[in-house]
Amino acid sequence: MTAARTSIPADRPQLGLRERKKIKTRTAIRDATYRLIEEQGYDATTIEQIAELAEVSPSTVFRYFPTKEDIVLTDEYDPLLESELRARPTDEPPMDSLRYVLKKAVSVGMADDPEVTRVRTRLMAEVPAVRSRMMESMSVTGHLLCQVIGERTDRDPGSFEVRVFAMSLVGGLMEVSLYWAEHHHEDDFADLVDRALNVLEHGLAPRPK
Repeated sequence: MTAARTSIPADRPQLGLRERKKIKTRTAIRDATYRLIEEQGYDATTIEQIAELAEVSPSTVFRYFPTKEDIVLTDEYDPLLESELRARPTDEPPMDSLRYVLKKAVSVGMADDPEVTRVRTRLMAEVPAVRSRMMESMSVTGHLLCQVIGERTDRDPGSFEVRVFAMSLVGGLMEVSLYWAEHHHEDDFADLVDRALNVLEHGLAPRPK
């Protein structure tokens, strides 16, 4: 398994020393977690083992990640989704904006570390605790999308229609990850995201006769 990327791309703002140290610590914890899971499985991996391998204290691990599941699931893509959606043209149809932003987020995630993405989705599919925590995490993403979509469409972010739209999107993306893992990552992840958006936008196509 490759190590998680810690360098900052040239087109992103350069971070201060304190923030770079935080990223380095988070990366060390994640790398240790994935290495231990690969060697001995998810359930056998403890916070104490992760801390020892990452050369930090268990309290430091918990300071960055409240649960072991969060080490697997936490990423920095929600701020990317929010900023990119807000940057899209205001007259662009919501689904077009989401398609553009999600494709960009997928490309960034796969470019950063495709193997880690595969391991994360496999654990989502195989470990009930990870899958449960993923649902909680995706709910947070859904509320963020409600806010941005509501603003862009001049609707109340808490309205029924906005909530159904945003949460349908979140549920679809969760199923993309599970489907991809359950089918041994054979499909192109970006293509699956695009197919999911097509279903949400157009509904189920008639079955061929």
